Amino acid sequence: MSRHAIRQNLQERIESIESVVREIRFPDDQEAALQQDREWCEVVTDEGTQKIRFHDYDQIYQVPGLYEELFYDRLECQSPYRVVELLDDVVEEFNEMIDDLKVIEIGAGNGIVGETLNAFGAEKVVGIDIIEEAREAAVRDRPEVYDDYHVVDLTDISEHEEKELRKDEFNCLVTVAAMGFGDLPPTAFAKALDLIEIDGWLAFNLKEDFVQASDRSGFATLIHELQKKKIIQVQAYRRYRHRLSLAGESLYYTAFIARKLQDVPDELLGGA
Repeated sequence: MSRHAIRQNLQERIESIESVVREIRFPDDQEAALQQDREWCEVVTDEGTQKIRFHDYDQIYQVPGLYEELFYDRLECQSPYRVVELLDDVVEEFNEMIDDLKVIEIGAGNGIVGETLNAFGAEKVVGIDIIEEAREAAVRDRPEVYDDYHVVDLTDISEHEEKELRKDEFNCLVTVAAMGFGDLPPTAFAKALDLIEIDGWLAFNLKEDFVQASDRSGFATLIHELQKKKIIQVQAYRRYRHRLSLAGESLYYTAFIARKLQDVPDELLGGA
């Protein structure tokens, strides 16, 4: 299947999700000039009207079709396709195939990234999120996407949970639009990296502000340390428009593709 056909099919799938949303109301122009993690809207359903902040994912996932209509229809999000497309390109350049990737996806949400990985041909995709509402939404809207889905706090993972995850021998870590606003801490990303095999692939993205040395999210420092210690090697990166803001301005992210070179040391996992 061509890239164009994959993208078209994914868009049709997003549009096909049965929605209970009657109307989405954005704030007026003056209020719309908000920081990205403070954006909000009012959602009208048969149950009434609810004000929801964009990062209140537990509330968003409970409203069927809201995530798709809000982020993909109204705000034109394109990160899942852009990140997975770049992963496919780089893997192919190394004479490997995305068909051989066993992926652990963190911050999996309601499954749009997992669906994109499936469309590109990933062998196996296992989702992880910290909230039960994400797993419930994925099962409700995309039951065929994940081979398994775990609700796990990677900063406090049990020995049993870790043992179960390692059985899958993951050779790829993917996370899209989950890093940098406190939803996914750097230590959780480091732990997920620890769970994949050496020579495994990483595909992730960061808002361009979080790539700068002055970034306070902790991810710029973590990525720098991972490269400095030769834990990972970045093979490609690409700047692109993630989505529109409420004010209609383009929000730019950078997609990264890297390779894991060696085990993650304890100090980057939050250990002694």
